[in-house]
Parts: sequence; C-alpha cells; structure tokens
Amino acid sequence: MSTYILGLSAFYHDSAACLVKDGTIVAAAQEERFSRKKHDHRFPEHAINYCLREAGITKADLTHVAFYDKPWLKFERLLETYLAFAPRGFGSFIRAMPLWIKEKLWMGEMIQKQIGYEGQMYYPEHHQSHAASAFYPSPFQRAAFLTIDGVGEWATTSWGVGHDHKLDIQYEMHFPHSLGLLYSAFTYYTGFKVNSGEYKVMGLAPYGEPKYAQLIMDEIMDLREDGSFRLNMKYFNYCTGLTMTSRAMDELLGGPPRKPESELTQREMDLARSVQEVTEEVMLRMARHIRKESGEKNLCMAGGCALNCVANGKILREGIFDNIWIQPAAGDAGGALGAAMFIWHNTLEKPRKADGAKDSQRGSYLGPEFSDESIDGWLAENKYPFTRFTNGDVPKKVAEYIESGKVIGFFSGRMEFGPRALGGRSIIGDARSPKMQSIMNLKIKYRESFRPFAPSCLEEDVSKFFDIEEPSPYMLLVAPVREERRIKLNEDEKQLFGIKKLNIPRSDVPAITHVDYSARIQTVAAETNPPYYAAINEFKKRTGYGIIINTSFNVRGEPIVCTPQDAYLCFMRTEMDVLVLGNNILLKEEQPELKGDENWRELYELD
Repeated sequence: MSTYILGLSAFYHDSAACLVKDGTIVAAAQEERFSRKKHDHRFPEHAINYCLREAGITKADLTHVAFYDKPWLKFERLLETYLAFAPRGFGSFIRAMPLWIKEKLWMGEMIQKQIGYEGQMYYPEHHQSHAASAFYPSPFQRAAFLTIDGVGEWATTSWGVGHDHKLDIQYEMHFPHSLGLLYSAFTYYTGFKVNSGEYKVMGLAPYGEPKYAQLIMDEIMDLREDGSFRLNMKYFNYCTGLTMTSRAMDELLGGPPRKPESELTQREMDLARSVQEVTEEVMLRMARHIRKESGEKNLCMAGGCALNCVANGKILREGIFDNIWIQPAAGDAGGALGAAMFIWHNTLEKPRKADGAKDSQRGSYLGPEFSDESIDGWLAENKYPFTRFTNGDVPKKVAEYIESGKVIGFFSGRMEFGPRALGGRSIIGDARSPKMQSIMNLKIKYRESFRPFAPSCLEEDVSKFFDIEEPSPYMLLVAPVREERRIKLNEDEKQLFGIKKLNIPRSDVPAITHVDYSARIQTVAAETNPPYYAAINEFKKRTGYGIIINTSFNVRGEPIVCTPQDAYLCFMRTEMDVLVLGNNILLKEEQPELKGDENWRELYELD
C-alpha cells in the first residue's frame, strides 16, 4: 500500500496543503487560490480537497497528517513574551487569548475533525518544516541549509546540514531578534502592509540611497561577523503592541511612519534602500559563516527572507557556495510541503536519492489543471466567443500578439505553488517595449508605477541577456543586465532622483530592466513547461529575442487566478487584450459586456 502524507500550514497567513505519495510531491496549493481571499489564513479545506482529488484518493486513505509547527511551543513564546514585557502589551495579549484558548491550542483535534482523520498528528518545528522544504526537494544529496523568516515558535533563523534523508539544525537565532521582523518593521514604517508589502520595499529600494543604513547598524542592530545580531528593542513594538515600530523609531528616523496609500517621497525610497542593503549584508555574512563552519559546497534556502531575490543573487554572485537551491514557496505556505517531506524522510527514515542536477519540485507546477474539454464546455455554456487552435498554432499566435504590443493573459497547465507565476498563470508582453511596464502596472495590475516586472527567458539564452550562467526556474535570483545591452544615461538623466528615474529606457529590453540595471529572472526549460517555452521560442523566431515580460495573473489585492472563470473575470476587468485558456484564444473586442460587475474591486482587500 502507498503512504499518503498530508502537510498543512494554517491559521497565521498563507494557509496551504500539500500531499506526498511515497516521497513524491503529488499536489500543493494555497487556500487563497480557491477562496479568492489574498493571504487567506483559514483552515485550507479547499486546498486539501484539491490535493485529494489530484491523487485520486479520499480522506480515509491518508496515512499521516503533519502540521508545520508546534502550537504549544508558539503559545509558550506568547506567554513568556507577555511576562517579560508586562504590564505593557496587556491589550494585545487579551485580544490574542480567546483565539488561542478556543482554537489554536486544540489544533490537532480541530484538524482531525475537519478532515475525518483518526490517526496520529505530527508537529515538526516551524524551522524544521522550512529546512525540509528547502533540502528534500533540492537536487543535492548533501547541502547546508539556511532558513530566515519573521518567527516560528521561537526560532527566527536557523542553519544546519542535510545529508541523505536526515536534517541536522546546528544553530538558531531566537525571537525577538529577527531579520524578517526587521524588514517587516520597515515595510510598516514606509506605509506598506506587513506580510504582503515586503516585495514593494525591495522594488522601491533602487530608487533611493542607503542614507539610513549606517544608522540602522549603529543604533538598531548589533551585527556580528557571523551574521548573528541583536536588535535594540526600544525601537520596536511587535512584542507588545499592535504596530511594528515604536515612537523611539519615529524620533530616530525623523518622523512618523508614512500613512498607507499616501504619496511616496524620497525618504521612503531611502529607507527601503537602507534596510535592503542591511538585509543583504546580514545574509551574506550568514552565508560565508555557514560555508566556513559546515564545509558544504551546496546551499538550500527557505523562509520568507529567502524570497528576497536581490540578496539571493548577491550570495550567488559572490561564489560563497558552488550551487544554491531556493524553495519557490519559501514562506509559510511552503511549510506544508516541508512538514510532509519531513515526516517521510526524517521521521519515517525513508531513503532519498538526489541526482545533483534536477530537483523534485516539478517546476512548482503543483496546482489544478483544466482540460481543453472542460474549458471548451465552460466557454460554450457561457456563450463567450473563442477560437480553438491546435497545440502547435497557439504558440505562434501568442508570439504574433506579443510582437504587436498586446498584453496577454496566459492560462496553461497546472497552477504554480508559491507566490510567483511561472507561465502557468501569467500575464505576458513584449520586454522590448519601453511602455510595457507602465501599461501593465497602471492598466492591468492596478498597482504602484514603480513596481518592476520580471523576464521569462529561454534557459539556453539567459547568459545572452544577463550576467548569470545558472538556471533560475523559480524567479528567485536577481542578476545584472549584460553591459553591452545597457543604454548609457546622458548627464541630465544621471542627475535624476527617486521616481523620476522610472521611465528612462536602460537596455534593449527596457520593460524588465530595473532602474539599477537588474532583473528578477525566470529561465524557462522545454521539458518543464512545454507550452510556455514554445510561445517564447516562437517569439524568438519572429524577433530574435528569446525573452518576454512575465507577471502574475491577478490584479492588486487579488490572489493569482486558479480557474478559467477566475482568469476570464480578471481578463475582462482589466485592459488585457488577449486571453489564452489552454488551446483556446479569446480576444477582448469580441467579448460581451460583463454585467453586474461594477463594484468588483470591493470584493478584495487592497493592500
């Protein structure tokens, strides 16, 4: 009989489920994709049901169920933190207690009841789940691992070594000293939403100067050579209050936090650049220390901070490790995958064989797929005009539309697991267009104009465009655009500051070249995603460029689309020109008016 292990992440943010069959990842998905509530923290009922359907089993077939952290240990941290700071924080403590006493402390019983499972529950520690998600799907038989996030139970950073089927955590940093919480504090201070706006801080950083970096190092953080540090807690409020930073931070940085949705100023850009540079320095020191102490040549990474692709790119370029592999669902959602893999390999002691080249993440295409027949039936039932093409003709039509300046919703194959769209649920366009970044931000995504876009590049062509030789299939590495492709700035352009830098073309692929001549790269391989590869390759045949712009198929405040209906609604609510649903192509001008949808944006919590 097969062993089916269900891994769960829930009740904090980004709930998810993952199903592992005999050590193979069968399915994984975030609950938000089904509930349509971004960062949904609720019990992942829909994600669980999807995983069971994908495997063709019922709840009765589950052999083991694992939750991605230890609730009682997390509750211990809550109590000890309150006692350490009492009577400060009494209000937030009182607000937290009912949910813990009613639900979170009895999580195992709740999970068993929800899914009808009567077997033993397993609870790896939070950073064990992160480490497992990083090491076990990686292509390495041996590797060091580094996990960095806000906080699990107590740990905020851990590192160790994975070998064969075992994980050995050799070092931990503990709450309240946390790189993730430092970054989230500056996310809050610059006026963005914690646990979702960190990407915006990273994207804003190149518009600023690191004016506050030394101040952070002198006053806020005591950083050591090995990358460990202590934070000066007088500047933070997350231990006891409902805000991330304290009034002492306001005084240190010369003013209160920016109000959400208010105008961005040069100050926020400089703050973003400063905390980004500090974060990079911390992660570089940690990586150097781990290489020295472990002697391992490979590094695996997970935890929310592993989504900082700028820092990841610097670790790669410094050559600290020979190879790096980063879990694409590096945040809490990936903890579901890690918990399931931890039980299979570490608890059940099942052997593991990695080939040194190919990971077992399956491109992170682990979500639902919809057949052409089901898509045809849905389109016909709703009387939406479409044209059905053969497999070979769709890539040619997509390339033709991209070349003509169209913005395309590309819905193909299985949905991605993790925060990045990788050609399964993507919005794509011409990277050569100097107007495409602005068009996509303002007319398609409805988000801030400064937000950068990523390129999808044929794997074999990546070094033609960027200073990188390694594949980057999960869009988790930033690399510089090659010097010969850059457009030199004139003297007037060099004097521009802040957001005024935005609309100056910086290369022959300006739509994906950030203001610091960098790009967050996805390399596309023919064997991993044939339809997406074929479309880019056809574009290359037409233009000589094996590269396009790729962003996630959603608008601001909405999760990435999951179903054909999600895709169609997003297509109709924006100024996209073309929608590809498998082998079907829909043109905007042929579609009927969408009725009763005027207040659709009120459905979503805009961050």
